[in-house]
Amino acid sequence: MKRVALASLTLLLALSACATPETRIRIALTDAGLSKPIAACMEDRMVDRLSLVQLNRLNGLKKLHGQDMRKVTVDEFLRRTRSLQDPEILGVATSSGLVCAIKA
Repeated sequence: MKRVALASLTLLLALSACATPETRIRIALTDAGLSKPIAACMEDRMVDRLSLVQLNRLNGLKKLHGQDMRKVTVDEFLRRTRSLQDPEILGVATSSGLVCAIKA
């Protein structure tokens, strides 16, 4: 009985780790077409500067259609981000994208 409870607790902790804002924003950035290294770099910067509501709005970027999502540049990502019509999201995404593109 204790093993089952411990296994259940371990599973719940593992699942809750997947739902962190950091993980969600990194997934949203890669779904929007950014490379994994750029997305990881931007996620670190963006998660501290944007609200949860704003981070959730970024999830909508993956629903945008058009280009081959595997070839999206930071510039194209910023054009898509501008469509959210939130100056704070755009500012944070722009500064994060610039810093991370220079690092890459």
